[in-house]
Amino acid sequence: MTVKDRANSDQDAWPTWPTAGIPVSLETWRRPTRKPSRSLVQSASIVAVAFVASRILGLAREVILARQFGTSGDYDAYVAAFRIPDLLFLIIMAGCFGSAFIPVFAGLLGRDRDDDAWKLASVVLNLAAITMVIATIVCFIFASQLVDTVVAPGLAPETRELTIRLLRLLLLSPVFLGLGIAAKGILEGQDRFDLPALAPLIYNLAIILAAIFLAPRYGIYGVAIGVVIGAIGHASIQLPGLIRSGMRYRPLLNLRTPGLSEVARLLVPRLIGQAAFQINVIVVYALASHTGEGGVSSLNYALQLMMLPHGVIALSISTVVFPTMARLFDQGNLPGFRTTFGRALRPLLFLTLPAAVGLFAFREAIVQSLFQFGAFSTQSTDLVVPPLAWFALGLLGYALAEVLTRAFYAMHDTKTPVFAAIGTIVLNIGLSALLVDRFGHTALAFSLSVTTAIEASILLLVLRYRLGTASFSDLRWFARVGVATIAMSAVAWFMAPLLAAATVPGIAPRWLQIGLFLFGLAVAGASYLVAAYLLQIPELRGATVRLTARIPITRRIASLIRSRRPTRWPTTSPPGG
Repeated sequence: MTVKDRANSDQDAWPTWPTAGIPVSLETWRRPTRKPSRSLVQSASIVAVAFVASRILGLAREVILARQFGTSGDYDAYVAAFRIPDLLFLIIMAGCFGSAFIPVFAGLLGRDRDDDAWKLASVVLNLAAITMVIATIVCFIFASQLVDTVVAPGLAPETRELTIRLLRLLLLSPVFLGLGIAAKGILEGQDRFDLPALAPLIYNLAIILAAIFLAPRYGIYGVAIGVVIGAIGHASIQLPGLIRSGMRYRPLLNLRTPGLSEVARLLVPRLIGQAAFQINVIVVYALASHTGEGGVSSLNYALQLMMLPHGVIALSISTVVFPTMARLFDQGNLPGFRTTFGRALRPLLFLTLPAAVGLFAFREAIVQSLFQFGAFSTQSTDLVVPPLAWFALGLLGYALAEVLTRAFYAMHDTKTPVFAAIGTIVLNIGLSALLVDRFGHTALAFSLSVTTAIEASILLLVLRYRLGTASFSDLRWFARVGVATIAMSAVAWFMAPLLAAATVPGIAPRWLQIGLFLFGLAVAGASYLVAAYLLQIPELRGATVRLTARIPITRRIASLIRSRRPTRWPTTSPPGG
């Protein structure tokens, strides 16, 4: 992933814009009343909508850039120049204000130690910003050496010079993106989930507009300028939220600030994990570059398609539930922590399983409908579909690993997920190197999915050991979801070849092909929902009740249906609850 992807990734938090109140005293102004947090479902819905919009804009961004630059040397230089800014962003700003900062900050707020919480936020922000500026200056000075020895030593001379210039320009982006991540981390610790949802949208929109309006005149430099403008917008859009949340910034560098040592303790293994992740990314794409033309891009297309449902479901749920779990654990409320985790795990599984089925069954139709036009040929589709199949099968593992990692971070345990990640990364590199020569870039998707599933399994076993084993009622719930998933799989399996044939470009108007694809997707999804409703899965029934309660006609119909159908299973508690 590059900085532009990480702006929307696991460091994202989506704060709520609080209702402004009229100060009635100096103490009220200095210590504003925090707005009661929304329910997990409401907050996750807000985050999910934001992720959907962000992923759609991100997909549009990639399509526009591909049409503008293709696989030219200019675009090679642009992609290569992102490696150093991405590394600085992940290690310094995202590391400091991600899972290491939030539980400590949220814990101080939860104990009504607001003054200490804001001192901690100020000190961490100041230290991270100073470190980022120094690192940026050093990288600016030694940009030539970094390109020659680290980033892309094999580039042609003219591409190398362009990479150096772009690298120096793009070094501004992690500074402002880092400030944006800091704002999101601070607001996330207060259960505020609305305003920063706009930040990634502003970022992606700026790059898209730059590609459309600046690139024709300034070439790839126009896109780089758009990246910097988008990064500034990413941070600026959140400043009103910080002000209205009651933030009290102070120019402090006191290393004895309450909570700072705990942040540092949690940060070290997090930084190790980030470094390992970067090594994994570099190695995977390096291996893909040896699989022939299109290996890297097709793997990236498939990964981006998998990240759309992953972002909408896993990232939104884990982002919302993380600060709540952090406060509950900090207060010693282990039963509440276990219940909250269960409430996050159930909708995660309920939504991820059908998403994985749809992505796997309709993979060919999806690629043809979204990408196969212009320079994206039938051969390109043939390259993307096989790795997409493995990423679809691995979607559940990715989703579980995301929320499980957040649960450990909420428990102030960064070592367990980091050690698990490092172990699976080493396994992935070894497995990828073993299989890539025989199976090409598809082997890389297979290896990533398998090792991520292993990582999720390890984390789940350790967490179950700490929180308690699943009850028999949990197993019945999983069985019902499994039956609904099988029902959807049967429908999707029947429709998949029909949709693949119907979406071949050129055999019908494109609007008709897209309509047929959406219709088939809706039918498969409806089969899952109908099966889930008949099986009385609580997550769907609860959502149905909330929806029909707002529509008078459907409220009466739903009431009649529920009154005439006997209950087959008792209401169960969430896993671990």
